[in-house]
Amino acid sequence: MEKLEDKLFTVRNKKDEGHPHIRILDDTVCAEKCDGKYCNHFCPAGVYVWDADLKRNLVSYENCIECGACAIGCPFGNIDCETPRGGYGVQFKYG
Repeated sequence: MEKLEDKLFTVRNKKDEGHPHIRILDDTVCAEKCDGKYCNHFCPAGVYVWDADLKRNLVSYENCIECGACAIGCPFGNIDCETPRGGYGVQFKYG
């Protein structure tokens, strides 16, 4: 069985610097209300990592596979995830 890391290696994500397709709407919601840090667990591509020192999620946009799990799974509706503009987002490296 192939590992997730092996599959993620076959795609790249062209980040739109001027218009990120993922936004955490309010860092204080994550820090003060969300005990489970759920997005850190249900994102299949490991986009979100909680930084306890900064008291916020670090977002690795380049890992995103645009599955939409973050927009559905956040119990507080604190993640805005949209389809990237044309020419940006997930692109296959091989094929």
